[in-house]
Amino acid sequence: MRRDVQAVLLILIGGALLRISLTDMYLRYVKDGLRPALLAAGAILLAVGLISAVRDGIQRRAPESAAEPAHAHPAEGTGEPVGEPAEAGGHDHSTGPRAAWLLCLPVLALFLIAPPALGSYTAARSDNVVAKPAAASNDAGFPPLPAGDPLPMSLADFLIRSVWDTTAPLKDRNVQLTGFVTPGKAPGTWYVTRMVISCCAADAFARKIEVHGVAAPPADSWVTVTGRWLPNGQTQADDAMPALTATAVVPIPTPREPYE
Repeated sequence: MRRDVQAVLLILIGGALLRISLTDMYLRYVKDGLRPALLAAGAILLAVGLISAVRDGIQRRAPESAAEPAHAHPAEGTGEPVGEPAEAGGHDHSTGPRAAWLLCLPVLALFLIAPPALGSYTAARSDNVVAKPAAASNDAGFPPLPAGDPLPMSLADFLIRSVWDTTAPLKDRNVQLTGFVTPGKAPGTWYVTRMVISCCAADAFARKIEVHGVAAPPADSWVTVTGRWLPNGQTQADDAMPALTATAVVPIPTPREPYE
């Protein structure tokens, strides 16, 4: 890869980072708190690329006597032409490794495709994760649930209370959950789902709750589900799959932050 092409690639990568960071697009790939780091990285790459491009342009416009090898002259007493010595080893160090071209792929993806946030395809291939909280192991236990009918809950709270809270606080409570639709393996089954990330989409895992009583909406559509906890014996296990009997499913727009 030539030096001028390397400069262009740096400009494109920096521009792509700035493009996603200056809009909410970056929330498809990383957590909200990483926006300043993305902006800084994009600005630095863009500046380095511009400086490299300007430097290479100045070098190309240098006087021909400084840019090109000296004219050959016969060596005294030999008649052999003498010019600039060849570079040791015959290698051209002005080019980078060919593998650097692979950096073009994510740039093209961001500019041409703009991949969406992780959805039902990833969730269907991910195990449910319900880590045991500290409250399940101490004498104080869980705090009371707040008032509300229906009670809006995150999927994390619903999963923890239904799996690890032995007092069954969700019994006979109407709750409201928001997530996207993941079809199940068996016909007619589906899950309200949220993906969870610690840093970026590469470390994502799924939180899923099986929904009964209402036909499955289209895959990857975002919905708010109102219903009641359905005891199904899925308790006291990190990979439990709680269930909900739905009374209403309302389609909603995709939220600004798709990850929980």
